[in-house]
Amino acid sequence: MTFRVFDCTSDDPEQRAIAVDEARASVERGECIVLPTDTVYGIGADAFDSNAVQRLLNAKGRGRDMPPPVLIGESSLIRALASDVPEPAKDLVSRHWPGPLTVICRMQPSLRMDLGDTEGTIALRVPDHELAREILRRTGPLAVSSANLSGRPAAVTCQQAVEQLGESVAIYIDGGPSGGAESAPSTIVDFTRHECGEILRRGALSPNVLRETLPDLLDSTFFAESESAPDPDEHSESESPARQGHNGGDEA
Repeated sequence: MTFRVFDCTSDDPEQRAIAVDEARASVERGECIVLPTDTVYGIGADAFDSNAVQRLLNAKGRGRDMPPPVLIGESSLIRALASDVPEPAKDLVSRHWPGPLTVICRMQPSLRMDLGDTEGTIALRVPDHELAREILRRTGPLAVSSANLSGRPAAVTCQQAVEQLGESVAIYIDGGPSGGAESAPSTIVDFTRHECGEILRRGALSPNVLRETLPDLLDSTFFAESESAPDPDEHSESESPARQGHNGGDEA
């Protein structure tokens, strides 16, 4: 398969409209796309197409034990995709969506969605990136992981994504450099075990910032990080010892 790259770094509305339309058509065909987000570039596929999600995992060289989160274009979609969302989760997403916050909740049992070994959970995020949300509004929910081969640094430019993923992706959307100087990933907070929330991965939003909204928020990364602090410039996969399923691996 020959991939195509669409340059959306200019203010040309026609080129942008073409790129978004091609991305939508590619997703409908069950192909993978690469898109910019507010953190790093992500590789995305139709979250409701199990074959497409498997193509995403294959492209990264990643197993079903590390299922991708789902990016959505509107915060209101959490009600359709997650069940029994506790009030603390609603408060946190109201404060930090769109933004670099991923929340893990129970998946709606009626959903026909196979993301891997999720143990009945779903990780959701609304990116703070206008072009990404424009694409998501056209495609619907996308399973999205960071645009890199498993174990390698996440791409913060479209070219870095092309160099790692090549022809395993049909469409690359170049929105310019992503994520700012440090390109920190999103912070992951799990609401499936403790209603007050538990940080599974530290990222762009610090525990102190999140506790301004949720003072009782737990942090399962504290002891692991005190034993072996990660390199802040490293974007390879880092699993939380506290979980299987959505366990804090690499994602956009």
